[in-house]
Amino acid sequence: MSVSAPVLAVIAKAPVAGQVKTRLCPPCTPRQAAALAGAALQDTLAAVAATPTHRRVLVLEGEPGDWVPEGFEIVPQRGDGLAERLADAFATIGEPTLLVGMDTPQVTAALLIEASTLLRMEDVDAVQGDADDGGYWAIGLQRPDPAAFVGVPMSVDHTAAAQRARLTELGLTVADLPVLRDVDTIEDAVAVAAVAPDSHFAAALRALDDPAARAA
Repeated sequence: MSVSAPVLAVIAKAPVAGQVKTRLCPPCTPRQAAALAGAALQDTLAAVAATPTHRRVLVLEGEPGDWVPEGFEIVPQRGDGLAERLADAFATIGEPTLLVGMDTPQVTAALLIEASTLLRMEDVDAVQGDADDGGYWAIGLQRPDPAAFVGVPMSVDHTAAAQRARLTELGLTVADLPVLRDVDTIEDAVAVAAVAPDSHFAAALRALDDPAARAA
């Protein structure tokens, strides 16, 4: 096992109306979608803050606000497209890193501890947590390498499979994390809130008018 826990990073967009969670509109308004995105990000950052590590990083598109907890280093997203931005994030951080997105507010510190522990194992080079829509919610690299993302198509139904194939092509041993449902549609939002009823995300969804009817 390696000496220290990996860096914990979150890649996210600032929750600005009209710029986040646009697939929730309709039935949500842009402001409601941004509120849900902000709540999901708040839950994710809280889980990271509760997970032991020596360094926490927010890889951000947009401007930080008072919603960023203390103890997070801000790194701007750089690159054309998500693959380039992920590659740049790992290169900038420059040490073993577990990175998660902002679309799975049901993530917990216990799950992040499990992922960090796996990434520290001598026979594990990378970890990946798939999303049920074919993407992935987490990726961790023991040795950050921008080449890990070359040729990986993002935001398609086989992104996770392509990412795992790329890691394997580079000779890396990949450990799998649990599959989570990420939030893209209102149906996703209702389902995720149901498994994390005490989350900020669930509270934000309850604040909408009749969310169950919106998902019908």
